[in-house]
Amino acid sequence: MVHGTGRRIRRATAAEGAGESGLAKLIELHALNAFGDMLITVALASTIFFSVPTGEARGRVALYLLVTMAPFALLAPVIGPLLDRLPHGRRAAVATSMLARAVLAWTMAGVVAGGGLALYPEALGVLVASKAYGVVRSVVVPRLLPSRLSLVKANSRVTLAGLLATMVAAGVGGLLHLIGPGWPLRGAFLVFVAGTLMAFHLPHAVDSAKGEQRAVLHAEEHPTGHHGVPPGDEDGTAPAAQRPKASLRTVGPSVILALRAMAAMRWLVGFLVLFLAFLLRDEPVGGLRPTLALGLVALAAGTGNALGSVLGSWLRPRGPELTVTAMLLLACCATAAAALWYGTVTVVAVAGTAGLAASLGKLSLDALIQRDVPESVRTSAFARSETALQLSWVAGGAVGILLPLNGTLGLSVAAAVVGAVLLWTLRSLLRVGLRTRPAAPRVA
Repeated sequence: MVHGTGRRIRRATAAEGAGESGLAKLIELHALNAFGDMLITVALASTIFFSVPTGEARGRVALYLLVTMAPFALLAPVIGPLLDRLPHGRRAAVATSMLARAVLAWTMAGVVAGGGLALYPEALGVLVASKAYGVVRSVVVPRLLPSRLSLVKANSRVTLAGLLATMVAAGVGGLLHLIGPGWPLRGAFLVFVAGTLMAFHLPHAVDSAKGEQRAVLHAEEHPTGHHGVPPGDEDGTAPAAQRPKASLRTVGPSVILALRAMAAMRWLVGFLVLFLAFLLRDEPVGGLRPTLALGLVALAAGTGNALGSVLGSWLRPRGPELTVTAMLLLACCATAAAALWYGTVTVVAVAGTAGLAASLGKLSLDALIQRDVPESVRTSAFARSETALQLSWVAGGAVGILLPLNGTLGLSVAAAVVGAVLLWTLRSLLRVGLRTRPAAPRVA
């Protein structure tokens, strides 16, 4: 049965040319990464959140934010530019992120039961290594893209594999926790050791940086020809000295519009994760038990995220700018409704909607980067946009832990923040308009 299941998984990941291009190996590696991260999450949540009363748990999570998220907010802007400088060592960077988490997971297994201060610097190391992996993964997907797949569909397949692995890991982590609080971390150690070895089996194309340059986030319109290609260089044959230095200034405002909207949705996800976790534990909605209320919200968020990944390739041709704006509008309406009519149905709905909107919004942003960014800076653009989105999640989580545990108040604040960004996005959309023509980026 195990052998047959493995063959079916391998057949699914290798479909539509993904096996020949090497994308299938990245999909399997990402599933392993998500599995290990979830085991660590189970271990930390059981120690920091579930094992103590609500008041003490909130203090522990606030300390976690202070000791881990605050330094991460300073380190995250460095991750993208640093990885920009290592274009020929991306497999080594992935392996290093895996190995670092393996060592940290083994070390944390010995101190997790006490939940002391020694746990938090190690959790910061895990967080930084995980986000560094996420940046590299976004960067290398275009290098492994089969000719029969669009980038948005490839990203959708990678994301869905991670979500499925996360669901399985949550159950495995719960069973391991029954043995002891350190056992999920010991399981994560084995997973990340395997991931370290798998990283070196990625294709050599991952380490290719042919024609790449560093990107700068800016929304300035194209000063030259279509998509930054100077007149007379549509075929890429002009001398290099005559070509302008490629940067995100050449893509116009569409990518910035989507990045701004996606940052708001990531902010909302970070806010909901921490705010609802404490709110539902302290004051569960509908008279439900806290564990049941939290389970329903987590299930809704996971279902929405998976549904967004499945629908991503179907919605892509209908205009990424319009899709990301519609997702932001949907998230704003769901959050406002939950603030006005706070209850079980609306809380579950806002969790599911936020998961759906964030998933589809990220796929739309990927599609815009593919369409508008010249290949010479596309990988750098992925690195920098991913870093910006991680910072947005951190900011949302910080607001969620600082606000009073009042459902109407907290969701009203979230609706106001998302609504302000929605108005900004609608104004930008009216100015930018919709473009349905595919990009003709300069090919290095």
